[in-house]
Amino acid sequence: MDATLGRDELAKSLSRRSMSKSERRPSFRSVSSRSWASASVREVMFTAPGGDVFQKSARENDDEQELRWAAIERLPTYDRLRKGILRQTLDDGKFNYHEVDVVHLGLQDRKQILENILEVVEEDNERFLRRLRDRTDRVGIEIPKVEVRFEHLCIDGDAYVGSRALPTLWNASINFVEGFLEKIKIVPSKKRVVNILRDVNGIVRPSRMTLLLGPPGSGKTTLLKALAGVLDKDLRVNGRISYCGRELSDFIPQRTCAYISQHDIHHGEMTVRETLDFAGRCLGVGTRYDLLTELSRREKDAGIKPDPEIDAFMKATAVVGQESSLVTDYVLKILGMDICSDIMVGDEMRRGISGGQKKRLTTGEMLVGPAKVFFMDEISTGLDSSTTFQIVKFMRQMVHIMDVTMIISLLQPAPETYDLFDDIILLSEGKIVYQGPRENVLEFFESVGFKCPERKGVADFLQEVTSLKDQEQYWFRKNEPYQYISVAEFAERFSNFHVGQQLFNDLGVRYDKSKAHPAALVTEKYGISNMELLKACLSREWLLMKRNSFLYIFKTFQITVMSIIAFTVFFRTEMKTGQIADGGKFYGALFFSLINVMFNGTAELALTVFRLPVFFKQRDSLFYPAWAFALPIWLLRIPLSFMESLIWILLTYYTIGFAPDATRFFRQFLVFFALHQSALSLFRFVGALGRTQVVAGTFATFTILIVFVLGGFIVAKDDLEPWIRWGYYISPMTYGQNALAINEFLDERWNTPNNDPRFSEPTVGKVLLKARSMYTEDRVFWFCVVALFAFSFLFNFCFILALTYINPFGDSRSVISDDDKSKKKKRMQWSSASTAPMTEGIIMDVRNTNNSSIEEAKRRGMVLPFQPLSLAFNHINYYVDMPAEMKAQGVDETRLQLLRDVSGAFRPGVLTALVGVSGAGKTTLMDVLAGRKTEGSIEGSINISGYPKNQSTFARISGYCEQNDIHSPHVTVYESLVYSAWLRLSPDVKEHTRKNFVEEIMELVELNPLRDSLVGLPGVDGLSTEQRKRLTIAVELVANPSIIFMDEPTSGLDARAAAIVMRTVRNTVDTGRTVVCTIHQPSIDIFEAFDELLLMKRGGQVIYAGPLGHHSHLLIEYFQSIPGVPEIKEGYNPATWMLDISASAVETQLQVDFADIYANSDLYRRNQELIKELSTPAPGSKDLHFPTEYSQSFFEQCKACFWKQHLSYWRHPQYNAVRFAMTTMIGVIFGIIFWNKGNQLSKLQDLLNIVGAMYAAVMFLGGTNTSAVQSVVSVERTVFYREKAAGMYSALPYAFAQVAIETIYVAIQTLVYSLILYAMIGFHWTVGKFFLFYFFVFMCFVYFTMYGMMLVALTPNYHIAAIVMSFFLSFWNLFSGFLIPRTQIPIWWRWYYWGSPVAWTIYGLVTSQVGDKINPIEIPGGGEVSLKLYLKESFGFEHDFLGVVAAVHVVWAIFFCFIFAYAIKFLNFQKR
Repeated sequence: MDATLGRDELAKSLSRRSMSKSERRPSFRSVSSRSWASASVREVMFTAPGGDVFQKSARENDDEQELRWAAIERLPTYDRLRKGILRQTLDDGKFNYHEVDVVHLGLQDRKQILENILEVVEEDNERFLRRLRDRTDRVGIEIPKVEVRFEHLCIDGDAYVGSRALPTLWNASINFVEGFLEKIKIVPSKKRVVNILRDVNGIVRPSRMTLLLGPPGSGKTTLLKALAGVLDKDLRVNGRISYCGRELSDFIPQRTCAYISQHDIHHGEMTVRETLDFAGRCLGVGTRYDLLTELSRREKDAGIKPDPEIDAFMKATAVVGQESSLVTDYVLKILGMDICSDIMVGDEMRRGISGGQKKRLTTGEMLVGPAKVFFMDEISTGLDSSTTFQIVKFMRQMVHIMDVTMIISLLQPAPETYDLFDDIILLSEGKIVYQGPRENVLEFFESVGFKCPERKGVADFLQEVTSLKDQEQYWFRKNEPYQYISVAEFAERFSNFHVGQQLFNDLGVRYDKSKAHPAALVTEKYGISNMELLKACLSREWLLMKRNSFLYIFKTFQITVMSIIAFTVFFRTEMKTGQIADGGKFYGALFFSLINVMFNGTAELALTVFRLPVFFKQRDSLFYPAWAFALPIWLLRIPLSFMESLIWILLTYYTIGFAPDATRFFRQFLVFFALHQSALSLFRFVGALGRTQVVAGTFATFTILIVFVLGGFIVAKDDLEPWIRWGYYISPMTYGQNALAINEFLDERWNTPNNDPRFSEPTVGKVLLKARSMYTEDRVFWFCVVALFAFSFLFNFCFILALTYINPFGDSRSVISDDDKSKKKKRMQWSSASTAPMTEGIIMDVRNTNNSSIEEAKRRGMVLPFQPLSLAFNHINYYVDMPAEMKAQGVDETRLQLLRDVSGAFRPGVLTALVGVSGAGKTTLMDVLAGRKTEGSIEGSINISGYPKNQSTFARISGYCEQNDIHSPHVTVYESLVYSAWLRLSPDVKEHTRKNFVEEIMELVELNPLRDSLVGLPGVDGLSTEQRKRLTIAVELVANPSIIFMDEPTSGLDARAAAIVMRTVRNTVDTGRTVVCTIHQPSIDIFEAFDELLLMKRGGQVIYAGPLGHHSHLLIEYFQSIPGVPEIKEGYNPATWMLDISASAVETQLQVDFADIYANSDLYRRNQELIKELSTPAPGSKDLHFPTEYSQSFFEQCKACFWKQHLSYWRHPQYNAVRFAMTTMIGVIFGIIFWNKGNQLSKLQDLLNIVGAMYAAVMFLGGTNTSAVQSVVSVERTVFYREKAAGMYSALPYAFAQVAIETIYVAIQTLVYSLILYAMIGFHWTVGKFFLFYFFVFMCFVYFTMYGMMLVALTPNYHIAAIVMSFFLSFWNLFSGFLIPRTQIPIWWRWYYWGSPVAWTIYGLVTSQVGDKINPIEIPGGGEVSLKLYLKESFGFEHDFLGVVAAVHVVWAIFFCFIFAYAIKFLNFQKR
């Protein structure tokens, strides 16, 4: 049938579908992972080669199958599309056919279908896709295609310039004020405009694979995001982007295309399969179902019988809303993730899949949807070249057969991967240098005068040829002088090149919209109905709750323990009733219950913030709307609230002795339940507003403060100034407090008549309510309960609004250098991937190839002399305890051997590569040799220049560059190096010499252009991966080591960056040092930069150790001399070849053991002789010896550590500016609430207000300090582990610096706070009293901060520290002497009053301010008493005891400091 007719038919079927929306229909999932329009991945899966399967079965007279098929044919369309036929092979080799319902396929059936069509993925995938495509082609159905065009596309952003871009406290404050003034148009913006993309044009055509190449910072990510319609809102876009001739506003680009980010953001608690199933379920099946309906109708009309396997597959993948789909199985299979499909994804807290598998999962998450266009951003990071090749090959099959449109950006594509692409886009400095067929790209560069050398990957050549530093080596017109050709000139020449002219001609012709398939562009916002979206999100939320059950169990345990403590403190035998004096303890008990139930909800905050990154990613990809994410969270927390409130009330109600009446019991339960619900929703809302742990924590403190202080217990309503009283009515706590008090004090037992003439209320219960300004009518109780539920609704509604409209915080932008001279060379990099100042080409002064001889290189870096040393190791074996998982599988041995009989030698001036597949033990061997292992046992000998290795001296002469580049985030590159040199060079090196040496190393490692850039956190802000790698190398080099170990110095880098890093390494070796690198996936030129190779196989055995030779000929000859080993192909990478032929599968096939072959070879014997020679000391040499353990004295170590901490704190506004802003705001709020309370002391409530003020003043900010300092210390602790292992300093100077800098900031914080509070509360202004007030608040904040630091040092990670913190803070809170005075605490708990630091602070503050006053105050039901006496009798506060109280404060602070220092010194949670 002709194709046009097909299209019209399909258009009709599509319009029918949109009319009958309500009709139940399976989804089109079966078609392919791109929508069938583009042939989705799933679609991709079905085509029968001309139906020969059927002819064959017909030949076999398979009547059974014919009959089954005829039965299905007679069904109505809806049922027919739900039934398929499955073929099973029986034991006797015969086939058995049975009918299946594709909507309810079991795991076994799904497995059966996939095995039938994809027995060996590598071979069968293409055939399978062809069968799919042939089926649609046979009846003339056209597959929708999408062509993407971009014309005159310009993208700009704004950034600060020079030193203004460093986030110091000063800059952060100025930027904040300026930003506000800019908004109201008072001052112009001080930011500089940055061009990210400049006038780029191009066409991305369907069924052609496009590779996007370009150095870091060239704008690749920005281009992909712009095409996908997901650019950051703060960037300005000019120009036109169109799909099939239509603007982005005419359809929904996020559903038509899929942008695959280079950041892997997933829920660590879900398995790989669950993650993909959820994505597939939300994204829906696109047009697959409609395609299938039309296909089935036409086949029936034409009398064609489809291939049953393809038919079953298409039907199964067209069912909408399935919890687990066949598409997931298909995608898992082609991405090679079926082996880890049931393993947790994992995160910092949970072990999970590897980084490379996470990368593939990110890709798979979009492939399971029905998109027709794919933009993939660096999908190969962390994958080895063979896996990348396989994945790109499958993508190519999908693109070519199913007419998909696809751009993939890759960092270091291997030659064989590069050859899979049809088109290349080369981007540099925001301009397109080349866009067109891969075959013409070298021709274009040759026309300009540059040629790609032999044994050089074309992709590597393309990324280097536009760079200022690398260009010259590729110039091949030797008869003409070389001149630098800029990117702008390349772009100009490309427009005159025949490929460029063709491109502009094509762009000049408007796209014919009538050619576009009606189903090509998606116009519906979500893939499935609202009900289905809610169901999907609900099932995922339930799953996440089950996986996080520990947290909920812990919260339940916590509330159980707190309730037991509560009823033992307020035990019923001690709780008298009926008199006014008895009310105080009941108020304390009610308030403590209220706080506990309310603040048990704070865990919701951290949980929400933790979930937001995944939410933002999925919301922006239109997986689901915000309400679908928020409603399940709300609904599933209801049973939780019910249970926690029930536990609390069951354990405390009768034991504390509240009103003995069943209705009052249930009423109190109702209040707790309503309060818990509103607290949970409040903290969720705050979490969504804050978006990061630090900011949300700050908001939360602020919210808690308002809710808590204005809740009517700390200050009674009538004591608030009239203009702040509105605060009382907007606090949920007010309603909880009133409801609980009314419920208790209006009970009959409080109906004792009131005899005190000063109160007009008739009963004691009402007097107690009135004294605290509570309501006295019972009907208000119901009003309060309704108000609490209303708050819960309001906060949940706000939570949904916040999720809908708020975006995550942007990456911090990097610095533009401000001096004009460097403007031409420097260009700001602003791709959201690696945000860092990027300079186009890093000046390579030391290029051993041409412009500097080895001799010159040797002279460089020799300002400081060092002693060249060799390292020889013989028969190294390394064992660890057998992992529990392996024991569970029945392994009897107690130890697991990771290294077996490893021997080798590393010499000065020789660069050695340590290579092997993952799990061969490369990093393990390095850790053993460098002495970095913290567990396990080591056998064998290690000698340094002939003497046995001694770890304490070895740490001083060796450097270790770790794979994950760990540095303090808030210092600059130059400061990091100065700090390292200061602590690691010997003290007799003068400061001037030391600084010169640092300058030399910066030159050597090419870091000069970055000297003032902040380091930042990996993946968040600051330096890019490659710049961070070079910094790691430089930090070790400034220590002037003789031996350097480097763990994977080139992983995660693009070809150019890897070349720069390798040049750095080569320069280092040429100074006469001994350097060893482990290396993962070297390209030819990187691999051949090494002199020697130590090759290991899985199981920790050596299979080759020796020189590589020119073009690796010695290595190749060694392996080719082994019978059966295939010869290397011309131009093939020796590193890839060597790993291929030494794989365990090849060993089994050839029936050899390469380790045995090596152990019996001449090469091994030569190596043993060399090791023997290097293991005997040279005559006249001496063993290494240093007079002290560390190179600097204790005092110098303290000075250096303090210097770095000072810089870190000054440049950490998110922590410190926020801290000072909070302090000021909280001070002012408290000042307003407790305005002038210090002068009014006539009745008991006035005194309670003062005690409440002191309690709230210290408890709040103190608690904030404790939680805020934890995240800061935990980041620094990771850096500390590295620096301590490098022997830079002992633990005490580090602890001293951390404590000292915190104390200084706390002192300033306290001064601000004390001045505001003291003045506004209106205490008596005398020097002595103010000093005591300042002293107690200062010491209180100090011990709170030290307590936070101590917890981090004592626990393995930040999350556990936070849980332990909240547990102890509740204790301190209860025994602070405010909720229940010391004199009323039962005797069995009174000892703990002295163990609560907060109790000492309140004692000190209250007594120092009012403890010496003797004016009378009136006590309800007790006449008038002098203030001093009342404090002594009721609270146990004595003025004469102040000296002891002050001393104890100092003791607390020192105690926490000491434990912090001790834990930092002796506990190491880093397992290696």
